[in-house]
Amino acid sequence: MSSLRNPLVAVCLLLFTTSSCFQTSRLIYFNDVNQTEYSSTVPTGQLIGKNDLLSINVNSLNPEATLIFNAPNVSASGIHTGTAIGNTTPAGYLVDEDGMISFPMLGKVKAAGHTKAELSLLLTQRLKEQKLLVDPIVSIRFLNFRVSILGEVNRPGVYAVPNERLSILEAIGLAGDITLYGRKENVLVIREGEDGKKKLSRLNLNSQETLRSPFYYLQTNDVLYVEPGQNRVQRERNQFLFPVIISLISLGIIVTDRIGS
Repeated sequence: MSSLRNPLVAVCLLLFTTSSCFQTSRLIYFNDVNQTEYSSTVPTGQLIGKNDLLSINVNSLNPEATLIFNAPNVSASGIHTGTAIGNTTPAGYLVDEDGMISFPMLGKVKAAGHTKAELSLLLTQRLKEQKLLVDPIVSIRFLNFRVSILGEVNRPGVYAVPNERLSILEAIGLAGDITLYGRKENVLVIREGEDGKKKLSRLNLNSQETLRSPFYYLQTNDVLYVEPGQNRVQRERNQFLFPVIISLISLGIIVTDRIGS
């Protein structure tokens, strides 16, 4: 019987050793950094697209006259930002399928294809030309700036962000960091281009080159996917095989005992 129990101990030790073999270097971000300054490509002038939701705030010397333009921004439910998105829908100006927004007193205004700065200038000029406001100030921001974070992170989900500049590290932080089984050296970013085509980039978070990547700063609707590594596969395999091996060894011990008696 002792000859059968020894293999049981050996199998347990083997499974424990295999499942706990992590390379420390894979757990560290940017382990090849050897400089103090890096230049990253900061996204500027992102174009407004169809189905974007915009906050358009108008100010002027006559606050009462501006109320009608700011009314679509007001919502009793508020804006759900900074966490995983639930069922809350923020208020704002929705860009329709024709790329237009319905703006009070001005009617349909082309928004898609413009940057925020361009649309702000356009609305300001229109308000002045039609003498609706004196010296209006128009500020615009995206209300639907969000990213999807999937795969080997602690809190996968779709995250809305109150600002419009989010780095890949900040996104991973929102999702509770990459798990021990995620592949930091092969993080996939999926981005939809202006032509509707998907752009893919694989980033190595163990390498300083990621800090220079145009994908280091995410854009709205980007999808971030962290692949599982071999350690995850091995762990899942061990969890499946361990009960089977234990059952077979236990069965062998029982059969041997009965034969011996």
